[in-house]
Amino acid sequence: MSNIVIVGSGPAGVSAALYAVRAGVQTTVLTKGSGALARAEKIENYYGFAQPVSGPELERRSIENARRLGVQFVQTEAVGLTWTDRLTVETLAGAYPADAVILATGASRAVPRIPGLTGLEGHGVSWCAACDAFFYRGKDVAVLGSGEYALHEVQALLPVVKSVTLLTDGAALTADFPPEVTVCTQKVEAILGEQTVTGVQLAGGAVREVSGVFVALGVAGSTALARKLGAAVEGSRIVVDDKMQTTVPGLYAAGDCTGGLLQVAKAVYEGALAGTEAAKALRKG
Repeated sequence: MSNIVIVGSGPAGVSAALYAVRAGVQTTVLTKGSGALARAEKIENYYGFAQPVSGPELERRSIENARRLGVQFVQTEAVGLTWTDRLTVETLAGAYPADAVILATGASRAVPRIPGLTGLEGHGVSWCAACDAFFYRGKDVAVLGSGEYALHEVQALLPVVKSVTLLTDGAALTADFPPEVTVCTQKVEAILGEQTVTGVQLAGGAVREVSGVFVALGVAGSTALARKLGAAVEGSRIVVDDKMQTTVPGLYAAGDCTGGLLQVAKAVYEGALAGTEAAKALRKG
């Protein structure tokens, strides 16, 4: 039986799940927990409610309905996305292979305004250790992050590179990193290099020479996961076509991560379209 894995349990993710499971596709939603919707105190611009409804209540009803229809919810953090013979979402609870994946984790967090970070993207700044570790074999590299997502990238790099430095950019560590990783807790002032990365400048003026910087801040949002497969992104927005499919076959995105109107109504529509189109594509295949 074909299966769809959806990353995110907000309006877009649950809407996609409803349409996918009703189309007869085995559907799994991976969720790290409540998102932006749960922080909404009162919603009164959404169809179907005579009185305002709280975000947490709307979320609860939606997930309860999806479970009733057979959607499986797994609480875990997604840390990677790969494609060998099929798409696979890597999580802290293990790997979830899928015939199609829908990214619906909401808008990505803003990338820190570190000079050199954006300009050197693709020239030493990478968003995917599994994709690019090979190019840094035997070299010194850094990972920008402090949690489980960063740990996942570190683990992919250690067997290949000469050394790994963890740049927390002042954030507290929320994961246990291997002892061979050098941890720098100072703020990062700049990524250095002309044509390619040559190092990082830390608060106080100290410079650490590295050949690459892998960005793994916070939780791996939809845009970060899309980048891992080379899907086109524009800033923090994932590029999709009129069927909500990214530039990678079988990979869809819906909701705030595609940009535009950041509203529940828009997320629900895009989720419904993504779930419908993904299920339709699997039936044709």
